[in-house]
Amino acid sequence: MPSNQQFRIICGLFCLCILTSLQLYAHTINYALQDAPVHEVAWFYFKLGFTHIVPQGIDHVLFITGICLINTKLKSIIYQASAFTIAHTVALALSMKNIIVAPSPIIEPIIAMSIVFVAIENILLSELKPWRIVLVFLFGLIHGMGFASSLNEIGLPPDKFFTSIVMFNVGVEGCQVMIIALIFSLLINPNKNKTWYRRRIVFPISIGIALISSYWTVERIIG
Repeated sequence: MPSNQQFRIICGLFCLCILTSLQLYAHTINYALQDAPVHEVAWFYFKLGFTHIVPQGIDHVLFITGICLINTKLKSIIYQASAFTIAHTVALALSMKNIIVAPSPIIEPIIAMSIVFVAIENILLSELKPWRIVLVFLFGLIHGMGFASSLNEIGLPPDKFFTSIVMFNVGVEGCQVMIIALIFSLLINPNKNKTWYRRRIVFPISIGIALISSYWTVERIIG
């Protein structure tokens, strides 16, 4: 698929998320932690961010796995992970401040579709293209709104808003770094010079990710 078509598709999906936000909601207040010490609040939201990826966020784990497989260069993983991190950090903060808000029934299917997209690109491409970074950034904005939707179910203490947001994001990032380190050290680095690397590792894993995420897409649309 040509890159200009990719941009139109992803930008269209992102605009759909924004345009379907018919009203803004104040974030939920977590009264249980309203008067808690700062260190307790920080630890609570750090754990919440970490467990939002493992074990609760298998879809995010598959997305992270997908961005690691485009090729065997560590810098390509770092570029994509950095774009994803910046984007979902920005979207999470803006969503919790009600600057951008999109309903979960719209966000969740698009998150699943983004995983399918990345998996298919891993099969079609053998090296990182400049547009891939932009696409991962746009996907990160969408994933960030998904994080905000989940975080809003728990709520935030009103006088520790930024502490809560920062520590939640630190927990998410800590888990993502752990996953990337494991994938690179156990799967990519030992096998990257093998002639069969793409055939035996990239293709089967990417196909599996695409199939699982396609199922999630349909399930989330009809469910």
